[in-house]
Amino acid sequence: MATTYFSKRNLQFLLHDVFKAEELNKYEYFSAHDRETFNLVLDSATYIADTLMHPYLKEVDKNQPELKNGQVTVHPKVKEFMKAMGDAGLIGAGFSFEHGGQQLPEMLSASVGFILMAANNGMMYTGLSSGSAHLITSFGSPELTEFYVPNMLSGQWQGTMALTEPQAGSSLSDVMTSATPQADGSYKIKGQKVFISAGDHDAVDNIVHLMLARIDGAPKGTKGISLFIVPKYRPDGNGQFVDNDVTSTGVYHKMGQKGVPAMHLTMGSNDNTVGYLVGQPHQGLPYMFQMMNEARIGVGMTAAGIATAAYYAALQYARERPQSRRLNEKNMLDAPQTTIINHPDVRRMLLFQKAVTEGSLSLLIEAARLYDISSVAEGEEKENAFLMLDLLMPVAKSYPSEMGVQSVSQSVQTFGGYGFTEDFPVEQLYRDIRITPIYEGTTGIQAQDLLGRKMTMKGGKAPQLLFAEISRTIAEASTFDELKPYADQLTDELKRVQEVMASLLPHAMKGDTERYLSDATLFLELFGIVVVAWQWLKQSVVAKQIILTQNPQGDDLTFYEGKIHTMKFFFHYEVPKTLGLAVRLKDTEVLTIVSEKELAL
Repeated sequence: MATTYFSKRNLQFLLHDVFKAEELNKYEYFSAHDRETFNLVLDSATYIADTLMHPYLKEVDKNQPELKNGQVTVHPKVKEFMKAMGDAGLIGAGFSFEHGGQQLPEMLSASVGFILMAANNGMMYTGLSSGSAHLITSFGSPELTEFYVPNMLSGQWQGTMALTEPQAGSSLSDVMTSATPQADGSYKIKGQKVFISAGDHDAVDNIVHLMLARIDGAPKGTKGISLFIVPKYRPDGNGQFVDNDVTSTGVYHKMGQKGVPAMHLTMGSNDNTVGYLVGQPHQGLPYMFQMMNEARIGVGMTAAGIATAAYYAALQYARERPQSRRLNEKNMLDAPQTTIINHPDVRRMLLFQKAVTEGSLSLLIEAARLYDISSVAEGEEKENAFLMLDLLMPVAKSYPSEMGVQSVSQSVQTFGGYGFTEDFPVEQLYRDIRITPIYEGTTGIQAQDLLGRKMTMKGGKAPQLLFAEISRTIAEASTFDELKPYADQLTDELKRVQEVMASLLPHAMKGDTERYLSDATLFLELFGIVVVAWQWLKQSVVAKQIILTQNPQGDDLTFYEGKIHTMKFFFHYEVPKTLGLAVRLKDTEVLTIVSEKELAL
């Protein structure tokens, strides 16, 4: 087991030096906090991760949830973890004081999630509770908030998001779960939901599903979907709880993340499932998008955390494993073997992992910062932050996920044959991370969202704002001779994105949506590389400034020089990939729209 699974130093560099989290304290909502309280939160999360999560990484994976006699059992450490998170106030850290929270920025809450998921992503429970509780406080009645939220934030009750159905998948317009109004204002719920993470388990006293359903007579499509609280046990009006006819039909046996039960649920088998409307009828999907956007940052953080843990495992192995001699010493057969970290190709693999994981984390904290500003600012500042967040969300979810899979693959490769065995954690982490490009909207859906909606909304204002922000970083970098070539390269990349858009937009203007979006995933990949290149240049500017103004020595100097070196690696090895992507995106010959028979024969 690797002793290190994330770098607190890097996390604090991003939070305090690059993104200056303390500046959020100028907003009234965050004014109770400072750098010291932020670091105390990170320390608290690290303690829980060190004691209750990371030591049980393999054990949780080996002892996966089981459904017996209608009850799902999970690893006993999950209960301790839920209680510890609730007692520390970390489940509801971002909630208002009014609702029992700490009014911490999402930048800190997301960073806590990163630490926890790097430690053991098989204990992915609390983010679901906080996201579903936030839906209730945002759109639910005071009565629903008062009854459900405190128990969810304490870790005594589990929250879920129950969207997916067997026949619908990602197509939420095809949701068929029904809700029939009752005389007392409640609804009878009937239907099925699948792939519901943490949808039933014995580590809590109740499960609170935030469920999409269609009220009888509702309009077709997404406009007819409403949001309901559907608990496993409901209050009977006499201070007791009764079974709510939510049946655990099955638990899926997954490739990875085996510590979290993914449930198939059936509602209304005995016509006795009661749901409680959240907010207004037929507004369920807009409400749910709040939790989905929060969850997309969470999925990105999960991927970044898993990939980071795999990177540090590979780094430790490479520093300890002796094999062969250095390439320039092949004739010195009597020389001792060298550790594999001294082989250039191993260093390339490690630098790739470092570039992906630290670039992803930077992007995700950027997204969390925009989330915070869009939540508490006013006027134009609020609108601009929201537009940039909306634009970056598909990238913040998909880049860490897709590139995280590649990064962990390189971690396995660093180990060689041992990486394919259960003796080391990377085989598990490789299995675990594969779900992240699927969670909360697949990469293909994220790509269509980015190109089909985000790039053109409000006359393209969102990319204009983003490109202006990137240009400010380019201007800063250009003042340093060492960074100027990379600033110039990023300027060229922005032009490349604009050229690609200019070649694609005519198809959209003609109404040929299939042609316009046929290679949307490639556009998302290109756009993601450019955005992460920006993040690396931003980190390098800060590192360079610190080197010149603070004169760091020893490990401190090595850390900041390492930032600049990894940035250069990213620009030399990853950024050139945009050339091929742009050629394909501007190609006039369509190759993806073919007949079904042509694919089959």
